[in-house]
Amino acid sequence: MTSSIARRPLTPRQVDLLGRLEQLVLAEGFAHFTLDDLAARLHCSKSTLYALAASKEQLAVRVVGRYFKGAAERIEQRVAEIGDVRARVGTYLAGAAEELRRASAQFIADVSAFAPTRSTYERNARAAAERIRSFIQEGVREGVFREVHATLVAEMAGLLIEGIQTGVLTRRAGVTDAEAFTALGELLLDGLRRERSQA
Repeated sequence: MTSSIARRPLTPRQVDLLGRLEQLVLAEGFAHFTLDDLAARLHCSKSTLYALAASKEQLAVRVVGRYFKGAAERIEQRVAEIGDVRARVGTYLAGAAEELRRASAQFIADVSAFAPTRSTYERNARAAAERIRSFIQEGVREGVFREVHATLVAEMAGLLIEGIQTGVLTRRAGVTDAEAFTALGELLLDGLRRERSQA
């Protein structure tokens, strides 16, 4: 079944095919495609796609999971190089904005509309909230951030991240994802700053 397909080591050709499929889906979404469409666009056979997943829906789940996993790894690589926790928060959010720029509005809409991919999406948002919570707790321990309810602040940030990712917040505010993440970073860092400047 699909679990054995997922566990089977990928050939170099399959890795390349998944990468090209990810680029296609990020640009155009996946709901409107049939397996025949995907095979034609990727210049491969349907059996080649079936070797990756047992259905179009399961293929979508695999590709969406690959995108979020890769994005998280790239963001973590950037964060790992930074010692200052304030800079880490800003870099984390900037990385999230950069990764989201690769995803079209149609991709986000399709991910949100399909329960299995939406679940992956929600896990990603929860993981982002958890990372922010860990940064906040670290900053409080170091005396860089003032004492706050780290879990609450992180969950609030997570809801804002979800609003940005789904496009709801950016549409209402009339800003880009990158601008929204920059503003979120400023909001967090200004709110957490230990010493507030006097007006």
